[in-house]
Amino acid sequence: MNQKYTVTVPELGITFSTGSIALLASGAVNVAVGETNVFVAASVAQTMKPGQDFFPLTVDYREKYAAAGRFPGGYFKREGRPSEKEILTSRLCDRPCRPLFPEGFLNEVQIVGQLLSADQINEADIPMVNGASAALAISEIPWNGPIAAVRVAEIDGVFVANPTIEQMFSSSLDLIYVGNEKDMLMIEGSADQIPEDRFIEALAFAHASIQPIIRAIKELVALCGKPKAHFALVGATAEARAIIERVVPADRISAAIFGHEKAIRSANVKALKTEAKTALVAELGEGKFTDVDLNVVFEDLQYKAYRQTVLARGVRADGRTALSLRKISSEVGVLPRVHGSALFQRGDTQGLVITTLGPTKEAQSLDALTGGVKSKSFILHYNFPPFSVGETGRFGSPGRREIGHGALAERSLVPVLPPEDVFPYSIRVVSEIMASNGSTSMASICGGCLSLMDAGVPIIAPVAGISVGLMTESATDGSIAKWTTITDIIGEEDHFGDMDFKVAGTTKGITGFQLDLKINGLPFEIAKVAIHQAREARVEILKVMLGSLPAPRKDLSQYAPRIQTIQIDPEKIGLLIGPGGKTIRRIVETTGAQIDISDDDSGKIFIYSNNGEAMARAIQEIDGLCGGGSGGGGRDSGPPIEAGKIYTGRVTGVKDFGAFVECLPGKEGLCHISELADFRVRRTEDVVKMGDSITVKCIGIDEKSGKVRLSRKAAMKELESQNGQPAEAPVA
Repeated sequence: MNQKYTVTVPELGITFSTGSIALLASGAVNVAVGETNVFVAASVAQTMKPGQDFFPLTVDYREKYAAAGRFPGGYFKREGRPSEKEILTSRLCDRPCRPLFPEGFLNEVQIVGQLLSADQINEADIPMVNGASAALAISEIPWNGPIAAVRVAEIDGVFVANPTIEQMFSSSLDLIYVGNEKDMLMIEGSADQIPEDRFIEALAFAHASIQPIIRAIKELVALCGKPKAHFALVGATAEARAIIERVVPADRISAAIFGHEKAIRSANVKALKTEAKTALVAELGEGKFTDVDLNVVFEDLQYKAYRQTVLARGVRADGRTALSLRKISSEVGVLPRVHGSALFQRGDTQGLVITTLGPTKEAQSLDALTGGVKSKSFILHYNFPPFSVGETGRFGSPGRREIGHGALAERSLVPVLPPEDVFPYSIRVVSEIMASNGSTSMASICGGCLSLMDAGVPIIAPVAGISVGLMTESATDGSIAKWTTITDIIGEEDHFGDMDFKVAGTTKGITGFQLDLKINGLPFEIAKVAIHQAREARVEILKVMLGSLPAPRKDLSQYAPRIQTIQIDPEKIGLLIGPGGKTIRRIVETTGAQIDISDDDSGKIFIYSNNGEAMARAIQEIDGLCGGGSGGGGRDSGPPIEAGKIYTGRVTGVKDFGAFVECLPGKEGLCHISELADFRVRRTEDVVKMGDSITVKCIGIDEKSGKVRLSRKAAMKELESQNGQPAEAPVA
């Protein structure tokens, strides 16, 4: 009989359980927060593929529609390709777990998470990371955990650990923090221009908050953890290493790297690699070594070369000091016809960013099963073609990296966007990376900000982003003996360095951040230095950006849609929409203008067009339909609706508070939900639907506003008393 083991974290309401399902996986854990339930399994391959020289870790998080009691949409009633949220959650879990596997361990590891139950109150991304940590910790897979994750919000100046989805709507901070007992491992999120010192306080709060989770996972390991298995570690043979290091000593590697441009550095290293391979063939013979020998040793040689002079003298491969930025340039208005554009370049990294403005109905709908935001009117897409690094390769739909970089840039710009009631547009920003040599996501933020300003979006404050790296030297006990943080890292410093700490913000504070490590933890003293170092660089970048465009343009591009906001009687919204949307569709087709209706039932109408004549005609049509008339009608012609009379009309609008019914052509009134039936109606849709034909009685007309009050209940009662039988057939 299966033995179930359970541990709880009462401080955060988290429960870990294992031992009852998926017993053939290396480790399988169920994580529950409230009634949100995430299952995570970790498995390892027992053998490696021949010639493999990389670590194939795969993390897949999937949300099952059954978790929310729903069917998948579309023709095929089965979950399909992962959503953007699923991909981002998978990356969130991958990044802190990856550095903790042993060096040279190259057996494939797969972590699979499934959302099994969603309570619409608690998010599932934090349980996924904690579940992965627990599954790896109790498995036989070698891994230097456990780790733990927590989300931190700031609500009314108070930090809150693992807030609910509803609480996040009131938060000025969304910090996801992952760490171990001693150090931080990964952070990401966004903030409403949080000052650096306050941000550091949030990190300290988060670190304290994860400690009960780590203790719980350790307790679970003590109850049912498997002994760690021993796997063969991949490395170069002693003979091959000796030959390569003799033929290509450290000073030759340094000479090939330092003081050269990226293309020359790559060519020099490639030439040395060819020379070393020739020596291996001559001394060992064909088939006596593998490419793994060559690749592993050259990785080690470059790893040492890139950090040696930085740690000793503060000088980097391209000649900069630790705190120096590469040459920066920016330009706006680089493309005709588009609504806004900018070209931002920092060293070899170059991003062309384009902004498009559209009606609010172009907002992207979100189908997250765990609740939260249902749509977003600001979208940032990031594209990274192979030519940006001088290579050929796959070119098509975006990969996980592109989705992740786009999400980072998007959340960094959202805090400075104007409210929708001030600027009622949907906004799409597309970052096309033209050349890449480090921190293209930060270039996307800088270029994206300028592109928004060029489009005339009245942002609250300009935003810039920069990445801070780290070079360390380890002591014999594995701790950090020496370290240097470096500003504006290039690609090789990212690859051979220990940290990529991206921070974006304004001169006032931080708006977006993301930390990735290649070491087993980042001490707080280093994090503090990096955060303040990023601010200094950010201020310098903003000076260059504002030199090309000091403030958002006063006017929109001539090609961007203009907007006119008009107010109509909320009760006439149904009249404007018409049966099945027929009326509003006719106005759009005949005028060429786009029309959006505010979702808050305020009667606010947004009209979009870059043609003045089309705009005026649309306003005239709406005013003629909804701007006046007695008895609640939108037209002055024809008889009015009369009090006390019974009408059979068409339902033109369905709201929470009742239904609008067109009793006469162009004349309508409201049948309040309490007047729909002679019993308590919970939802308007339970009795009537859009387009239904129903019988109603006019029970009153407001003398001042002309609003018509209708009652289906009164009509049914009167007709039934007259005829002695039900007044109308069941509503279709």
